[in-house]
Amino acid sequence: MNTKKQIAIIGLGYVGLPLAIEFAKKYKVIGFDTNESRVEELKRIEDRTHEAKLDDLKSVYSSADQDRGLTLSSSLPDLAACTVYIVTVPTPIDHLKRPDLRPLLAASKMLGIVLKAGDIVIYESTVYPGCTEEDCVPVLEKISGLKYNVDFFCGYSPERINPGDKINTLTKIKKVTSGSNAEVALEIDQLYASIITAGTHLAPSIKVAEASKAIENAQRDVNISFVNELALIFDRMGIDTSDVLAAAVTKWNFLNYKPGLVGGHCIGVDPYYLAHKSEALGYKPEVILSGRRVNDNMGMFVANKVIKLLVSRDKVINGAKALILGFAFKENCPDTRNTRVIDIYKELRAFSMDVDVFDPWANPDEVKAEYGIEMIDDSQFKHYDAVILAVAHQQFLDIDYRSIKQKGTLIFDTKSFIDRNLVDARL
Repeated sequence: MNTKKQIAIIGLGYVGLPLAIEFAKKYKVIGFDTNESRVEELKRIEDRTHEAKLDDLKSVYSSADQDRGLTLSSSLPDLAACTVYIVTVPTPIDHLKRPDLRPLLAASKMLGIVLKAGDIVIYESTVYPGCTEEDCVPVLEKISGLKYNVDFFCGYSPERINPGDKINTLTKIKKVTSGSNAEVALEIDQLYASIITAGTHLAPSIKVAEASKAIENAQRDVNISFVNELALIFDRMGIDTSDVLAAAVTKWNFLNYKPGLVGGHCIGVDPYYLAHKSEALGYKPEVILSGRRVNDNMGMFVANKVIKLLVSRDKVINGAKALILGFAFKENCPDTRNTRVIDIYKELRAFSMDVDVFDPWANPDEVKAEYGIEMIDDSQFKHYDAVILAVAHQQFLDIDYRSIKQKGTLIFDTKSFIDRNLVDARL
């Protein structure tokens, strides 16, 4: 394999930035993003995602080495000299929960302009099985005028980034790889093996690699939906779900999943990609879609449970004040994409409650632009009728819940994160 190859990472978000940094330790890399403000931010050695090690970013960006280092750009002509293009753009769903391939196809169209004979395009964005070769490759061929598997080649290596996780980081997670023919597959596998210390797994085809990613998150989604449904059942029985799980997990083969809100750009989205492809082939996936329905309704359940508890205390709901702690889709992470905390907020507001949202991780401007919510900071706290812990950010352990409870405030813990003696109810 030619170690002189120049790599372009297309999309510098949660997935692309760590990948660009690791490859830049051994290769010449161009980190490309159409968002010019994102590129300028990274040039200042700043990262709003908190996924990059800033010392590593600074080191590779300032490298003067001829054979390695990172260049940051939003200018398409800068990509012309690259030989390997790795696409890490988002693959969301639309308002009807259908795959939204616009970012992926736009990236493919853009790369078609600079694609040359011998180049390799690798996709990491989560897709349904067949998407790379059925949707992306035709765009590359049309724009470039080149022929697939003759003039240029493709691969698929699904991202496995876990936002906020500082232990299971990029190089420590085994990487699935694949290529459009045996020779290219081996070259792609060796490329990733040069930076992934945990090793690689070479899948027999691009479609198999795509399917492996789809089922990783669908499996987690279904398992979480099972315990979420248990939480709904146990609530009616008047028993604590966490107590039940603590007893059940004493058996060696019990899978210890926790109930909660299931959002984000992976678990809350990927099953819809798999379901979309399945339905296109004439099969409706009952288990996958039923799990999605359960998980998508958990925010509404939490809000209605809080309202019922307030009513039991003779609280007037219209105008009652509530504080939601956390708005990101998961703990210790600023990512608010597809957060299901919004469901709690909307349901409480539908009952004419006065709702504040506080999240020390989330970007207030982004939350305002995407969800229309003006977040508060902790200096704006007031007396609340209810406090709902929605996200288990580490900072929330420092809040004095005892004094809050002593003022008559109802405390609901969706994550079983707070001392149970300080909460009135939990999921």
